[in-house]
Amino acid sequence: MSQTNRVVVVGDALIDEMRDPESLREFPGGAALNVAVGLAVLGVPTTLIAMVGDDADGAVLRDFLASHDVTLVATPGPFGSSRATSDRTDGEPRYAFNEAAKKRRIEFGPAERAALDAARLVVVSCFPFDDTAQTDAFIAAVSEPERRLVIDPNPRAGMLADAALLVANFERMASRSLLTKVGDEDAELLYRSTLDDLRARLLAAGTQTVLATAGRFGASVATAGGLLVREPITSLPGAVVDTMGAGDATLASTVQTMLTRGVPTDAAGWQSLLADAMLIAAATCRNEGALLRVPTA
Repeated sequence: MSQTNRVVVVGDALIDEMRDPESLREFPGGAALNVAVGLAVLGVPTTLIAMVGDDADGAVLRDFLASHDVTLVATPGPFGSSRATSDRTDGEPRYAFNEAAKKRRIEFGPAERAALDAARLVVVSCFPFDDTAQTDAFIAAVSEPERRLVIDPNPRAGMLADAALLVANFERMASRSLLTKVGDEDAELLYRSTLDDLRARLLAAGTQTVLATAGRFGASVATAGGLLVREPITSLPGAVVDTMGAGDATLASTVQTMLTRGVPTDAAGWQSLLADAMLIAAATCRNEGALLRVPTA
């Protein structure tokens, strides 16, 4: 694919540490990293702007991104690289984040701005929208957001400092976006509402297009013009192994379709986009970890 179709993803990159009674496993992760690598798997030239420390975890993240041909623009990590721990040793999983993750920052200096200016599309996922100064800096760095910006708030409870502020700043950007993705977990964590109610709220506030994901119940797209299409998750052979990364895979597939075929203009176009995304999500769920998977024949 032409380098003029490069996508820049902005957000988190971290090490996912998974503990259970039998083992401790680690994977490169973070929503933005997952989307960036997923786009690269789908053949899209991709750059990731994320905070990565100069430490052992940072080296793992850099090597992983390089192995998938994702260009990294690393902003400084004064507290090192971010790490998330999922502890399942006592039954129900518990999630914890280190200091770097809780205090993550993205600087928008010359290198970051140059990457953003050159991007055909800009995708932001798990950004610290509860920091108004960072949000304002990001807004100032992205030109023509109504034509180029795709947003997924993807909040994590353990990294959330101020839910009300995150909602206000996220909605401020969503109203100027090309497309905004939200999930049922976002609706519950941020709004204590249903996904349908959140979609209606965003459209009423001026968002052009909302991609709403509902796990095993599939996904939908709704537009400000009144269009609404739904698509169930695709049925594939084999058991669901891991749902981690399904939403990120859906977003990566959606962005790849918009990049290669253009933004759909009718119900049939959105239905086709969703069908492809649900197939990719279903394949991803049949493998461990969050790496996007393309279904085999």
